[in-house]
Amino acid sequence: MNPLTEQDIRTSFVNCSKGEAQRLPMPRDLAERPWAELDFLGWGDPGAPDRTYLVTERAGDLVGVTLRFPAQRRGYLHRSMCSLCLTTHPGSGVSLMTARRTGRAGRDGNSVGVYMCTDLACSLYVRGLKKPAPGGRFEESLTMAEQIERTKDNLSAFLAKVLE
Repeated sequence: MNPLTEQDIRTSFVNCSKGEAQRLPMPRDLAERPWAELDFLGWGDPGAPDRTYLVTERAGDLVGVTLRFPAQRRGYLHRSMCSLCLTTHPGSGVSLMTARRTGRAGRDGNSVGVYMCTDLACSLYVRGLKKPAPGGRFEESLTMAEQIERTKDNLSAFLAKVLE
């Protein structure tokens, strides 16, 4: 992913108003992000722990979406799998992230969801740059490049549902 500026990020959001996009909290560490290793930029809202934001390149354009997830407390023995990168996490490491759809459907309250790593570090898990809890990544016959492509395809499929 190419490095992004705050303005790039704010203008990319498709499922909120321009005013809402201008008020969103921005990540403070944009300069330190490992841009070459990211398939998308994801960050949480420090003032609202149930909100996260995601920006990615799709068909040559930047697409940003606001996401919500329920506060959940699962036991450490409960494991869930991320639908994007296929990493499993114990406890609350995977959350159902919901995004309001664009256009009239979104204004009518319609949303779509996807199970994602709660910390939004899918790109780093796939590349082995961040380690999940033991048993979090299965050994696969796919190459790392194929796993990265699969993660991007899974994200693109979710975004297509948001943009419908």
